[in-house]
Amino acid sequence: MTDTPSRQDEPFEVPVIDIRPYIDGGSRTDRDRVAWEIDRACEQVGFIQILGHGIPDDVLDGLAGAVDSFFGLPLAEKKAYRVEGANRGYSPPKSESLSLSLGVESSGRMNDFFEAFNVGVEARSFTALDLHERDYGVNVWPDVADFRPRVERYFAHAARVARTLTTIFADALGESDDYFDPLTDHSIDVLRMNNYALPEGPVTLDGDLTGMGEHTDFGIVTVLWADRVAGLQVLGTDGVWHDVAPAENALLINLGDLTARLTNDRWMSTLHRVKPPVVDGTIMRRRSVAFFHDGNADAVISTLPSHLDADGGLAYEPITVRDHIAAKLAGSRQGKANTAAVREAARVLAAHGATNDGGTGR
Repeated sequence: MTDTPSRQDEPFEVPVIDIRPYIDGGSRTDRDRVAWEIDRACEQVGFIQILGHGIPDDVLDGLAGAVDSFFGLPLAEKKAYRVEGANRGYSPPKSESLSLSLGVESSGRMNDFFEAFNVGVEARSFTALDLHERDYGVNVWPDVADFRPRVERYFAHAARVARTLTTIFADALGESDDYFDPLTDHSIDVLRMNNYALPEGPVTLDGDLTGMGEHTDFGIVTVLWADRVAGLQVLGTDGVWHDVAPAENALLINLGDLTARLTNDRWMSTLHRVKPPVVDGTIMRRRSVAFFHDGNADAVISTLPSHLDADGGLAYEPITVRDHIAAKLAGSRQGKANTAAVREAARVLAAHGATNDGGTGR
């Protein structure tokens, strides 16, 4: 690795990278350039905007329509699709607190106001393997016209993009092209559709109102489609929360905790949150759809030998994807602070301290 400036010296910017050479079978030179750009972005920011992903416009339009159709239902109908104890189905507003996935209680002790609907791969998707529904979940599908085919079509494209990204990651890390295959060939892939909106009527707009609390994503990589509406904020190495909105036709990509573990934090699992976009005293609606590519439930994630000397030689302890995800979900959904997220929690608390001392949290 060549020497690069320290993260603190770099101005905050989410790089825009065209991954078309990996989608369309570009030259080795072009692929090497993309891998180098990805490596630099993962090391300095942990968030990326990608172009050239190859997802057709009609697939994206269909996804947006499906999201609108479901979240437009009355709350009582949506609650019929709630699945207790599983990472599937409907989550009503204020039923989760994402900051607890890091072991940090929200400053206002108030759960996040977003609502969500989750689908994902099922244990029975892998007929040759003896997998447990406890790890993979069982989907419920709402009785909404064309919802399932539109969502499944996007899911397939998002899965393709995620696997293309892990191929790029392998090249960027100097590993073989198939390095991630044994970690992801029966990956826990989940698609989470989010709706940031409050019900009609008077609402108190104060500084503690939280769309989604500060958190890191749990797995290997996240592929995010989002409205070009303000709200998403990313914590920079300067200790400041920066607003991020996708460029036209771009998908937002961010690394999860497991990739940070593989690289011993040389690549960043960046803290992010959603604050309510308020215009003229009204909270604007915002939609996002996150595809979480989390890895096989039984895969053991260990720091790469090439990265054992990163972060002063302090490597992560090996952990299974199953145990890591379970601890994170117990925090966000069951209110149990995740005591294992020491490094992530320290970054959140440091940001809180900077803001309280006069930092310019945005």
